[in-house]
Amino acid sequence: MMNWLEKLRDEAQRPPAQPRMPLLWNGQVIGTVAQGFLDTVGVDCLLGQRIVISQKKTPGLGAVWSVTAPDASFGLNALAHRLRETGLSGPWRDEQIAVCTPQGQRVATVERGAVRVLGVATHAVHLVGLAPDGHMWVQQRSDHKPNHPGKWDTLMGGMVAATDTLAQALARETLEEAGLDVAQLLHVQHGGQVQLACPSDEVPGGVAYMRERIDWFSATVPAGLVPVNQDGEVQQFQCIDRATLMEWLVQGQFTPEASLVLAQYLQL
Repeated sequence: MMNWLEKLRDEAQRPPAQPRMPLLWNGQVIGTVAQGFLDTVGVDCLLGQRIVISQKKTPGLGAVWSVTAPDASFGLNALAHRLRETGLSGPWRDEQIAVCTPQGQRVATVERGAVRVLGVATHAVHLVGLAPDGHMWVQQRSDHKPNHPGKWDTLMGGMVAATDTLAQALARETLEEAGLDVAQLLHVQHGGQVQLACPSDEVPGGVAYMRERIDWFSATVPAGLVPVNQDGEVQQFQCIDRATLMEWLVQGQFTPEASLVLAQYLQL
């Protein structure tokens, strides 16, 4: 029975589909790009905005791509728009995501649709929602979602935007996806973290890579409260027992991220 989980964990930690080069701002690594990828984007068109994206060699890192611009966020978002113009960005969200160094120092923000192509590390939050009787609330993602349409998910799962603290992201996403005020929930507690580093299919051709940390929480939805989606991204909610939960996990009906979170919650 556990083969599904071993496979899932293996798939969550895989090298890129093709070699990648570090992407630097001011000498600091902020992401990675597939070798040869930026050569196809026509980044020279950004020179008029005083943005230079060039390849060079750096001691200890070898060949890298370096971004020079009046401001890091300005330069990265101009690059993101260029990726969109050439059809090489992920789904465009008009949402800014924090760009940090490996040490966690925030140096910029960039459009969410560019983070996988640029190998920018992202941060997400999930909420495992329990009913008072021990059943679990889960959501089915909209068929129109760009990633994992129609799959089952935790009660809530979403990206931490650049404007959010983790607590703010938890509250905002829970309200948007489930119509629930976190203050109404019982026993809200941090459960753990899940790490993913694997190729992403947001952009064809193996040029996108996902590096994400998920902080997950658990809480009890009081009797009488029923999740109701507010943002159009959820088809339905169901409150299922543990046997059904395990059956759906083994069958692969949940997203990979939700499966890893739920496996950790269940201590599998």
